Amino acid sequence: MIHLSYDRKKYQEDMINNVKLMDNVVEIGCHIGTSTKIISRLNQDGTVYAFDNSPESVEAMNNLGIEYANIKFFNADVRNEEVLYDFAEKYGKIDVLCVDLGGGYHPDTVFKVFFIWSSVLKPRVSLIRNRGLIDFINSSISSENIKSEGGYLESSADNILPKNLKELKRWSDKL
Repeated sequence: MIHLSYDRKKYQEDMINNVKLMDNVVEIGCHIGTSTKIISRLNQDGTVYAFDNSPESVEAMNNLGIEYANIKFFNADVRNEEVLYDFAEKYGKIDVLCVDLGGGYHPDTVFKVFFIWSSVLKPRVSLIRNRGLIDFINSSISSENIKSEGGYLESSADNILPKNLKELKRWSDKL
């Protein structure tokens, strides 16, 4: 299932309701680790793979990694396909994908990151925090009933893989 929220408390409630003791969780946009601590306590027998590209996150997340043995921090740009493919090859399938990039801004980037990472990792559940996506969903009407039960978009995940998305050329010069 995919859970979408904007309010930080709601996003963290979704973590509490969906992260299990042995889950392996990818957290994209961990910043200084406020939500990472919550995830780490929930999945004590699993691992939190936390990603952020901001310089402010490095010291805070390295300190959290000392305090919580199940946190692995990556100071990386998740829009780079090599980051995703290297991670997927080394760590494999994950159970939960958490995406919190830019809070209420950049819904296009948040959706693209979610779509690409979830298509490759195929999590059981995804938790996304972004105001723009909620506004889009709540302002939309469709007569079509396309629905996914997993934490990724099942109707297209196997057909549209990141290497085939020309859109990534805008994100990375590696293609």
